[in-house]
Amino acid sequence: MGTVQQPAPAVAENLEQYRGELTGYCYRMLGSPFDAEDAVQETLVRAWRGINRFEGRAALRSWLYRIATNVCLDMVEARKRRALPMDFGPAQEPVASNLNVLPESTWVEPIPDDRVAPEGDPAEVAVARETIRLAFVAALQHLPPRQRAVLILCEVLRWQASEVAELLETTVASVNSALQRARATLETRDLDPDAQPALEEADAELLARYVDAFQRYDLEALTSLIHEDATQSMPPYDMWLAGRDDILAWWFGPGNGCSGSRVIPTRAANGAPAFGQYKPNDAGDGYEPWALQVIDVVDGKITGFTFFLDTERVFPLFDLPLEYSGA
Repeated sequence: MGTVQQPAPAVAENLEQYRGELTGYCYRMLGSPFDAEDAVQETLVRAWRGINRFEGRAALRSWLYRIATNVCLDMVEARKRRALPMDFGPAQEPVASNLNVLPESTWVEPIPDDRVAPEGDPAEVAVARETIRLAFVAALQHLPPRQRAVLILCEVLRWQASEVAELLETTVASVNSALQRARATLETRDLDPDAQPALEEADAELLARYVDAFQRYDLEALTSLIHEDATQSMPPYDMWLAGRDDILAWWFGPGNGCSGSRVIPTRAANGAPAFGQYKPNDAGDGYEPWALQVIDVVDGKITGFTFFLDTERVFPLFDLPLEYSGA
């Protein structure tokens, strides 16, 4: 029996160079950095195993995207779509009885920008960040899987309809039809592409004042920083809050245990500033990880808070320690 020829190391390096952009594609498809990592790993394994049958009739990049698309479509078929709390109904009153925990697999999860945003061309970086915003990724999950793939490939990655048709083994007319339906669906989600400024434009002074005000739990200072129409959500709870008054009623009511927290800047998440929050522990002798805060800033005001509370899962992604002395 003959032995199976193994790909040369150079081929493996060629495959590996696409990991970052494939991660961004799979994240938009699946809504979870962990699912995306699994999908990319499976894509590269399949490519490695099949590389000796790859005859170069298609570009290596296109071939990898075909594999990644098939992997993602299989994964989407086997799982529920991920969402944000806003997808489950209207805002609720800021009372503890409205807290309901849903499973981890329910939620769109955050991803560090540097896992998916390309280096180099500022315009490409801006597009990459804009199209991993939490609201955009959550909206993508409302699309049927193949429409989702078409929209990401055409609108985000700027593939030609003919290229997408070849990848999906369909017609250009079918791709254009799917793209039109996907666009119409996203329009109903009321996404404003200019609502979230580029990360570099986020007001650094404002964020510094927010950290100081939150750590002091200063009601007056926080009131001045938060837009009156701001929103807050706290996955894995399905409750979300609309309006500064309700947000602060929660913070200074049921959420008052966060008083005295320490807030640490970390890697940007989903095109937005992010912080690790550590709240005082019950013993009163230290701090425990509580939330990854992802902050939306528009026109000098904070317009949104997403507090991801599954710190054991999320903090390591952002190089945030699971133990903090407060020093």
